[in-house]
Formats: sequence, C-alpha cells, structure tokens
Amino acid sequence: MGEFDVLVIGSGSAACSAALRAAKGGLKVLVIEKSEWLGGTSAMSGAGVWIPANHVAAGAGIADSREDALTYLRAAAPQGWARKEDALWSAFVRAAPDMLRFLSGNTPLDFRLVNEPDPFAEAPGGKLFGRMVSPRPLSRRILGKLAPRLRRSTLPHSFSYQEIVDLDLYHHPIRAGLRLWPRLLWRRLTNSGGQGTALMTGLIRGCLDAGVAFQLETRAVSLLQDSDSRVIGAEVECKGQRSELLARRGVIIATGGFEWDAEMRARHFPGPLDRIGSPPTNEGDGQKLAASVGAELDRMDQANVYPCLPTRYRGKPHGLPMTFQAEPHSIVVNRDAKRFVSENDFNIGEAIDARVPDGAPVNLPCYLIGDHRFLKTSLPFRWYASYERHWVKKADTIGGLAAKLGLPAAALEDTIARWNGFCARGRDEDFRRGESGWEDYKAHGPENRLKPIDKPPYIGMTINRSILGTKGGARTNERAQVLRPDGSIIPGLYAAGLAMANPIGTRAVGAGTTLGPNMTWGFIAAETILHQNR
Repeated sequence: MGEFDVLVIGSGSAACSAALRAAKGGLKVLVIEKSEWLGGTSAMSGAGVWIPANHVAAGAGIADSREDALTYLRAAAPQGWARKEDALWSAFVRAAPDMLRFLSGNTPLDFRLVNEPDPFAEAPGGKLFGRMVSPRPLSRRILGKLAPRLRRSTLPHSFSYQEIVDLDLYHHPIRAGLRLWPRLLWRRLTNSGGQGTALMTGLIRGCLDAGVAFQLETRAVSLLQDSDSRVIGAEVECKGQRSELLARRGVIIATGGFEWDAEMRARHFPGPLDRIGSPPTNEGDGQKLAASVGAELDRMDQANVYPCLPTRYRGKPHGLPMTFQAEPHSIVVNRDAKRFVSENDFNIGEAIDARVPDGAPVNLPCYLIGDHRFLKTSLPFRWYASYERHWVKKADTIGGLAAKLGLPAAALEDTIARWNGFCARGRDEDFRRGESGWEDYKAHGPENRLKPIDKPPYIGMTINRSILGTKGGARTNERAQVLRPDGSIIPGLYAAGLAMANPIGTRAVGAGTTLGPNMTWGFIAAETILHQNR
C-alpha cells in the first residue's frame, strides 16, 4: 500500500499539468499509467495549444483579454450550452493564461505563437492571431530512463507545428525536407521531436524535477472511499498483482476518452466510423471509474471529430488526422449526394457527426468526390491511401462512380453541376467556401478555393466520422470537482481533459481547443486541491 497526497490517473497533458502544479505546491504526487507508454493522446498530437490572453502574445504586443475570450466562447458555442457551461468557460479563461505562464516557468517548454486564426474569427471576441501556441522541439534524452517510454506518434514529429504550417508539409514534403535538412538531421542525432513529443517531453521533465513519481503498466480498477463517501485512493493492478494506493488530498482522473471501447462508442456514436487516431488504451477507464462512485456522466456524444487518413500504428490499422478534404477539384457530400458544409470549415467534423434528436446521424455515410486532379495535389495522400487499397474508387463517369459508392446518380450529377457553376462564377453560394478568415488561411490562396470537378476519371471515397478523442465524462463544477446527478460534490474526486464532460465539445473554437483546455483543467484541479483546508 502506497500513500500520497495526490493520485493522478493517466499520463497525458491534463494529467501532467495537474501533477506538476500539485507537486510545485508541495504535495507528494504519483502518476499512474496503465500502458507501457507515457504521454497518452497528447504525445501523439500536433501540440497546437489554444490559450487566449497568453503571455507569449502579450510579449509580442498582441492585444487580447480574458473578457474577449469569454465573449468569443459564448458566441461560438452551440445553442443552449451556456446554461451548463458558462461557469466553466469563465473558469477556463481566468486560469488558462496563468497555466501557460506556470508551465513556461516550471518546465523546459518554450511556447511560440503559431500563425493560425480562430475558426470563428469574425464572431464577437474572435482573433485572427495570438491564441495559438506550440512548443519548440525538445530532446527526449532529457527524460533519462523514461525517454524510451514516451509514446510515439503517427504524425511527423521531426517537424514543429509552425514548420508544418509554414512549409505546407502535406503538399510539399520533399521541398520541406530539403529546406530543413540540417535541422532534421540534428534532431535525429539528438533524439529530438516537436509537436506532441516536445509537449510531453517538457511536461514530464518538469514533473520529474518537481518530485512527481511515475508508475507505468498500472491500471486503476476501482476507487476507494471512506465511510463519508470521500474518494481516498484507488485499487490498482500491476503485472497481475493488485494493491491499494491512498491519496490523502485527492484523486484526479485524466485518462482520456472512450473511443476504443466498442460498446461505449456504438452507444454514443451510432453510424459509420472510418478511423480512430488516438492510443488504443483510450477505453473509457476514467468514465467507468467515475460512474462507479455515483458521478454524472455528461456530453458523452461529444468528440474531437476530424478526417483521418488510413495508416498503421504498432502494426494495426489507425487514423492519421489530416486536412485532405479541402483540396481543389473536390467536394464532400452526404448519403443523399448533397453538399452539407464548406469543405474548408474547421468544424467539418461537427457537420459530419450531426444527429437528429434520437441520436441517429443525419449525413452519414459521407463521401469525398473529385476528379483525377485531386490525386495529384499531395504525395502523402497517395502514400497513406495505399494502406487501404480499396478505399479510393474510380470511374470514367459520375454515374459509374455513384454506382460504386452507392449514391443516387442523378443527385450526384446535379450536385457536381451546381458546384461547377459556383466555380465558374467564383463564389460558393451555398457554404461560402474559402471566405472566412480561417478558410482563407487554409485555402493557401484564392486560386485554390473553387476548382471544378469535370476531368475524368472521377474519384470518390468515404469520409465518415473519424475520432481523435471523445469528450464526454464526469460532470464537474468550475473547480474540476466531480459531481453527482443531483449536483452534489463527490469529495476527493476530480476530473480533467477528455475524461471530464468537456465544456468545449465537438465544436472546437480553435485548432488547439483540445490541449489548451485539457491542460488548464488539470491545472484547475490541482489549484482546487492546494486551496482546500486540509
């Protein structure tokens, strides 16, 4: 039996942010990770971090405020969400700048601004620049004996987030490699990486320096409670042996999503699924643990939904998040062969995942339709498409392609004719593709916004729901304390990241609105523990 002040379940960015803050506050902290790999989904990510009113932007003379950020969150959120989430949004914008400054001062992380706008930059409080940051590359060697245990990614972590943005790696991988080859060689020689590798290397190093202990291959199987129903620790299993870990001040659940649990996924995300892009250990452990002690589970139908290319991860089929659906000479259609969203919309995943009131999908299955020029725009697309050889369908006629995909031929012909008309007139009259600040940025120039589909052979493929992490879990208050259905607090239990009922759901308000809020909620959980009178 081990005794600690704080037990953190999970080892991703939310978990390590919580552990670091608690340890720097003088508490004895243990982080347990059920797999043999540290870092969770965060280690696989691109490490875009959305933090409004951050000190990096302020240092560059960019104006922003917590008030503007809250206004933006309220304007961009789905209708009706403010009733439950406004207090949490307020807590997030208060704490997020402090969290980022704390990490910058207590880890090797060097955050830099990324030139990406808010997806809803035109909304009240929106910004075209200053809220997206990402860390510079770090060497895994600074983790010492834990370096080989850092989870690897399917993404090209030899590059930083900003380098990928600046050099347009997806369209020009060879050119990007040639331009940066001295840096890439140095990073290889020093075992360095950017993106999620850098983020989790820095967070874990900071935790180690603060005295946080890590225990791998240790799975929490149940929560321990005292006679007053306070959570006081967890029963864990390590290498077939069970033991108890006591936590005097609190247990923080930060275990990620449940997308790899087939039963939970089918219940909350009915309909076709293309791929999953997160670690296969995201099996809903935290959600199940919270429910076992009476927690309310909420927002279980929310997720980070984004198109993924097929790839392999540790020898098994996997998803690689990539913006391949917004290429020239292509559109996205639903099962009725109708367009339903701008292909450049950052929240295309929300549109793909749209539901009727009973939860059934509105648009699925969905398809990307284009002509042969689509395949010429990206060498990486053709490489990854080869992992599923029958994914891309080809035909010499639109009717023939419709038959192969199971779409109504006349409707598809009408949709493509309408799209081609928009291209001729220079404006997408249905969904304004390429016109917003975000879409203009992603289009890589006006010449790439509207291109016709009129040169056979024609191509088509599914572009159904792909999940990078579910966002449902234990309902918490603004202090990250887990709540029961009646709103009462389960003492001693906290949740953060993708294991909580995330106040920013499927509709993202920035490219980093998974990691930024996740780390902030871990920070908030630790702050709450530190300010309690015990």
